[in-house]
Amino acid sequence: MSVQGGEPLPSPAAELRTRLAAEVPAAREDPSAVRIVRAPGRVNLIGEHTDYNLGFVLPAAIDLEVRIAFVPVTDRRVELLSLEAGGWAGFDLDAIGPRSGSWIDYVAGTAKALRAAGVPVRGLRGLVSASLPISAGLSSSAALELAAALALTDPPGGGLERMALAQLAQRAENDYVGVRCGLMDQFAVTFGQPDRALLLDCRSLDWRPIALPAATHGLVVLDSGSPRRLEASAYNVRREQCERAVAILATTHPEVRSLRDADPPLLEAARERLDEDVYRRARHVVGENARTLACAAALEAGDLAAVGRLWAASHASLRDDYEVSSAELDALVEIAHATPGVVAARMTGAGFGGCVVALVALDAVDALRARVLAEYPPRSGLTPRIFPVRAVAGAGWLDGGDAERA
Repeated sequence: MSVQGGEPLPSPAAELRTRLAAEVPAAREDPSAVRIVRAPGRVNLIGEHTDYNLGFVLPAAIDLEVRIAFVPVTDRRVELLSLEAGGWAGFDLDAIGPRSGSWIDYVAGTAKALRAAGVPVRGLRGLVSASLPISAGLSSSAALELAAALALTDPPGGGLERMALAQLAQRAENDYVGVRCGLMDQFAVTFGQPDRALLLDCRSLDWRPIALPAATHGLVVLDSGSPRRLEASAYNVRREQCERAVAILATTHPEVRSLRDADPPLLEAARERLDEDVYRRARHVVGENARTLACAAALEAGDLAAVGRLWAASHASLRDDYEVSSAELDALVEIAHATPGVVAARMTGAGFGGCVVALVALDAVDALRARVLAEYPPRSGLTPRIFPVRAVAGAGWLDGGDAERA
């Protein structure tokens, strides 16, 4: 695949090859054996906490990414140096132990899921580099999982169809890392398209690209500087509350198999049978599914004012009903809304910290950056990072410009 768009990584391909040769004798002895894979992060435009409720999501792969430069080896060891974490980590493919609580778990979990699916995996020595912020809600974990899946297999991806590969990476995170995430992150990282968001039906797995107004407007990610950690958060509790709502609704409406099947009248009729927290979690999901479909239609119609209203309603619901926003995220949304040229802003990702996404007129990006840098630190005590991003192609090889898509 050819890589589309994006700013160069702090460690571009040539530098990665040089660093790998300095660290790994096999790369020094045979430079032609070196391979590089890339996997983008993702920003979700709308459709938060709907994926594991089998609803609708609208993510886009972005030009902040993870790269793995490596050489295949004949032994059964995987050894990787994280340039960001600053240390080596590894595991034996034939004796993958329990999770360690570090970044290597995403690689080990992917290897374990590949083996469980009967896909042959190989040992390697390599480096991991990322322009993608860690723990910011931009799917650095899914990017590492998909990059690892390509690096560990020959042919890349083990011959699996792309959707099967995304589902396998999801299982790695669910079963090994312990985060009960839905498919959205791995799907977006795998299927991304330049200047397009992806409308995914998480039940049928049908999807279609939605054009973004890239000629006039851009996406800007505002990193709050407040990292999130899903394993230690209430993420799994939210999912359990949704499941509890489904179980109660199904007692009188057996056709309800997930919150995807509920609508506002059905939910209101059952309100007295739901405790307040469970009711509000369900109300968010039901409303968010409708907002996601409406947002896709508004983008296709070029109705950016409607997009702005839908994103604002989504953020309010995540803040008040799902309770996954934070004072820092709320402050960034307020600052963005007060900036001329910003047509939409909302928290993005699972919440509990992380990032805000804004849809901004191209000539207003600098004004947004200046306003955030001036107003956010005094309000939060934190230093934000601002990333103008583009929607790009999904995961694949980065070996010159003629590499094939996985």
